[in-house]
Amino acid sequence: MDEIIVADGLVKQFDAVMAVADISFCVRRGEMLGFLGPNGAGKTTTINMLTGLARPDAGAIHIAGVDCVANPKAAQYHIGVVPDESNLYPELTGFENLCFCAALYGMPKQVRQQRARELLTTFGLVKASDRKFGGYSKGMKRKLTIAAGIIHRPKILFLDEPTMGLDVSGARQLRQLIADLHGAGTTIFLTTHYIEEAERLCDRVAFIVSGRIVKTGSIPELLAPIQGKHGMLLVCDGHDTEATQTLAEAFPEMTFTRQDKDTLRVEADSPILVGPLARSLEAHHVEILEARRVRPSLEDVFVDITGIEAKAMSDKR
Repeated sequence: MDEIIVADGLVKQFDAVMAVADISFCVRRGEMLGFLGPNGAGKTTTINMLTGLARPDAGAIHIAGVDCVANPKAAQYHIGVVPDESNLYPELTGFENLCFCAALYGMPKQVRQQRARELLTTFGLVKASDRKFGGYSKGMKRKLTIAAGIIHRPKILFLDEPTMGLDVSGARQLRQLIADLHGAGTTIFLTTHYIEEAERLCDRVAFIVSGRIVKTGSIPELLAPIQGKHGMLLVCDGHDTEATQTLAEAFPEMTFTRQDKDTLRVEADSPILVGPLARSLEAHHVEILEARRVRPSLEDVFVDITGIEAKAMSDKR
């Protein structure tokens, strides 16, 4: 599988802020790479450099064999770009927006109209095709923006936070559309701060924190070190810091982390028995209301590597 995106030593600084600090990575043809990190980590700056919207201060970018630093416009026909906020025209209808985007790529009128109707059908937007884009819901806007990004059948699709701000149903539908595009052979570069989304969709993931890539690997490779781990969530009534300290002293082979004031996460290298934990907590007048086993996840890997808790991923940029 050959490399269709190659980034080598990319650097981008804004005044005193080092947004991207000497990062290198590649994306193979037909692969979906997830660029995963908290808001402000440098994800959007990286995607802007890859798509020609920002020029790197240093480093090289090659897309489909094209030197994008020397000639950024030459890669235009190979890529589709879906920014984190829609760049379509609110006063145009869905159909008109798609036809306009197709015209920018030099597609003949009959061909672009046929392609627009095809995508409106694929994305479930036929009934809204004659409505102005400004009146679309958030989910419909994201769908049409992705449709516009692939109107010219690009080899590579760049998606910047595609499900951000969507409700659960809209996000689920959009993830399925992205999975379908990937299944059809499109190479996808996906930036997201949703860890579960990256784990579900991507072939490989690169963790970026403070402008630096701290880890890259396939999902199985990243999960391998924790596959033997056992985890459990305990929802407790009356739980406090003293109770956690008591558990840590009584069960040194386990790790205890408070998720919130009522929830305790327990991790160990061997199966976790609830009974001994419950008896220890009862001595401190703490009752276990719920015990739920949890499987190792990409979130655990991310927290272990970066030290950043998952809840911090949703902070504002």
